[in-house]
Amino acid sequence: MAINAVAWPHLAYQVAKRSPFPYRAERRNILIDSLMGGFWAATIQFTPLTTINMLALMAMHNVAAGGPRLMAQGLVAQAIGILVSWLIFAPAFNPLTTSVQIYSVLPVLILYPLVIGMGCYQLAIKLAEHKRILSALSRTDSLTGLLNHGSWKDLLHLKFHKCRYSQCRAVIALIDIDHFKAINDTYGHLVGDSVLRQLSKDLRDNLREDDLAGRYGGDEFCVILPEMSLERANEVMERLREAFGNYRNADVPELRVSLSIGLASCRKDFNDAGAWLNEADKALYVAKNTGRNKVNSADADNACCSLANPA
Repeated sequence: MAINAVAWPHLAYQVAKRSPFPYRAERRNILIDSLMGGFWAATIQFTPLTTINMLALMAMHNVAAGGPRLMAQGLVAQAIGILVSWLIFAPAFNPLTTSVQIYSVLPVLILYPLVIGMGCYQLAIKLAEHKRILSALSRTDSLTGLLNHGSWKDLLHLKFHKCRYSQCRAVIALIDIDHFKAINDTYGHLVGDSVLRQLSKDLRDNLREDDLAGRYGGDEFCVILPEMSLERANEVMERLREAFGNYRNADVPELRVSLSIGLASCRKDFNDAGAWLNEADKALYVAKNTGRNKVNSADADNACCSLANPA
């Protein structure tokens, strides 16, 4: 028993560490533990307190490590261990429990569940963190780190309904990088990617924490500006346009970039978020077809008026 208690854990660790499949080796080690647990339970003649303590804690460990399947396999291993002991020593039962046995199992009863509980807690924390990371990755664009198309559209619908029922103000901006295809074709996709990343950086630098920026697709970006008037949104987008226009690439110093931006505020006559988005798209269309490099807004009469002249 002393060899099993002292030497076996170190041997099991080395076996699992050197195994090409450590997980399988650890499961095998757990089943060997269960086998030996059953063997020693029968060997000490099923002394009630010691036997229940040993077999129950092993079952708890097995179900924590491998679920019901490993627990069931462990119970089978314990039964085999009991049969082996009976074949060697003959079946016997000792119903007496001494004070020495009581005090000897107390440390195990106190410490082992704490160890198992702490391990399960740490595992739950890691799983929650991984879930949070995966959730964030599924909602963001990998190149820019902004919200992806689907996530931004979901937030647009939520913001539209909030504005409709609580009478709050909000503006959406559709942002297009002027002649982005020509930039890709002329300077290559690496330069194009750097331009996209620069715009995402400028968005973060010029927007509030509550503003929701996303990559709508390709060279088009989108922003929800809650609790903001159309005039104030125009000022913010003008600042963004100027900041982005100052971008210079060390590898291609001749590169110049600019933005066309369409704005639309949420109005009562919009039936859905799609109508709101379409209004911003109309404003963007006018900006792109009247010289680019400007911010254009859809007014209350569904007409588009230029709020900034080309630089």
